[in-house]
Amino acid sequence: MSIAKIVKCCKANFCVLMVLISFKIIAQAPPMLAKVYGLYYAEEALNQMINYKIPASVILAQAIFESNSGNSFLAKKSNNHFGIKCHLEWGGDTIIKNDDTLNECFRKYNSIHDSYTDHSLFLKSRSRYSGLFNLDITDYKGWCYGLKNAGYATYNCYAEELIKIIETNNLYELDRAEGIESGVYVNFKLHTLKQSNYVTWQTTQTKNCNFELLFTNEKDVLLQSINLLIEQFEEDDVNLDIALEK
Repeated sequence: MSIAKIVKCCKANFCVLMVLISFKIIAQAPPMLAKVYGLYYAEEALNQMINYKIPASVILAQAIFESNSGNSFLAKKSNNHFGIKCHLEWGGDTIIKNDDTLNECFRKYNSIHDSYTDHSLFLKSRSRYSGLFNLDITDYKGWCYGLKNAGYATYNCYAEELIKIIETNNLYELDRAEGIESGVYVNFKLHTLKQSNYVTWQTTQTKNCNFELLFTNEKDVLLQSINLLIEQFEEDDVNLDIALEK
């Protein structure tokens, strides 16, 4: 699955900001860094939401908060973007860092993707988080308070901080992707696509068509989620003519 290329182009900006931010010590990530981090990892969060039914907005908010938008010691040294500790069942690489107590064991990953996937599995496999999966996928506030109440973090204002990140960066718009049914759309019109207010650099669906982010006259297009997500698949025996009206 691929997200719109206009989101992916933010990766260069994110890397530049990471270089600049490394020259000074900060307690919290500046808003712009958090914004670009959200755009950079939106595709990963959406994939996790589709696979594990965790709101993409909550995933990104936790990653932004826990990793200081990718600038924390754990994020840089171990690709750990969620502050997950080793626990008894962990058999992978580790890294030691002072946290609530001295010399605590944290998980170390080969890639940031592995960190995101392990975070999803961490929530999915523990009974104390099971009630969260009964919430609506768009209930990001319920998820944030549920994570705090279930003991994910000891910080008293953890839920409020996550909600602030989500609402400041409009991350809740990503959660609407799960509400669109998968299927092959034949000869659908532009107005039939569910609209989303989650925009980057003032893009529109018309611009997306011009930039070939929404494809015209392509065969076998699968509309998987919001108007920025398109996946193509091949079947030689099917010849679909998909038209988009401007």
